[in-house]
Amino acid sequence: MFTSFAVVAGSFVLFGCDNDRNSDMICKNNPELCEDLHKDSWCRYEKGDLIRQRFILKTTPDPTGKQIYDQLRFLEVYSKCIELASGVQHKVNVQRTNDRLRAFGVSVQNLEELQESTKGSQDPYLAYYHWSRLDDAKSLSVLINAEKEGRISDPELLSKLAIYYLKTDAARAKKLYLDVLGMVDEKHLDPDWLLGLATASRTLGDLEGSYLYSRANIVLTSQSVNEAQMLALLAGDKTKAESLDSEAEQLAKAVISGNFAGSAIEKRLRSEPATERAKTEPVAPSTSH
Repeated sequence: MFTSFAVVAGSFVLFGCDNDRNSDMICKNNPELCEDLHKDSWCRYEKGDLIRQRFILKTTPDPTGKQIYDQLRFLEVYSKCIELASGVQHKVNVQRTNDRLRAFGVSVQNLEELQESTKGSQDPYLAYYHWSRLDDAKSLSVLINAEKEGRISDPELLSKLAIYYLKTDAARAKKLYLDVLGMVDEKHLDPDWLLGLATASRTLGDLEGSYLYSRANIVLTSQSVNEAQMLALLAGDKTKAESLDSEAEQLAKAVISGNFAGSAIEKRLRSEPATERAKTEPVAPSTSH
């Protein structure tokens, strides 16, 4: 019992240290977690991530779907990396090449077994994995139902569903993108979500919204833009463009500060369709959803 506790306690210290030392210590105390992996320094980051995730699963009595999903991802990445490394012939130590080939073969088998054991799972993370990686339509249905029932709070999963809805339900895609903007700060923000909002708005006939979200993306990424094409969204209305540019600055600031959720601009974007803008500002071209 003392040994087990020491290993677990030590892990909390080591997770903050150098990754190689971290994984080396785990392997030393838990050799069964590493014996199927290759021995040399190729793919060390990918191998380290996999080792640490295996240790988390070992020391977690009832692993969550997210933890198993992470295991699938790390195993995928490791397998792809060692596949490439196995094609590099070592002229002096041939056994190193053979060791990588062995590790690649085992990783493929392990991945297939884990995929099979999680097939049909009702967990949103595992359903997302089987839909996105293996094109499983039933898993997509599980994911959609979980979102509708409010059982998904991870911005990554919600943003992936938003991409799906861009082709089938632009209004729902817009809602999900606004949801995820309220869940993150600058560190976890994907500026492409704003482009998704721009696409959804354009599909809904809200060209002002499309301009606004596109401009906010530009503010965050400093990407170059064709201003003539941007202005064309507003039928050349420079006064409206100036107003929306200011709003885009507010939106970008709220998002990167992590204060978008519950903010005045969030409420305005959720409740104020383009038709309402036209009523309050007659100079703007009339648009509707």
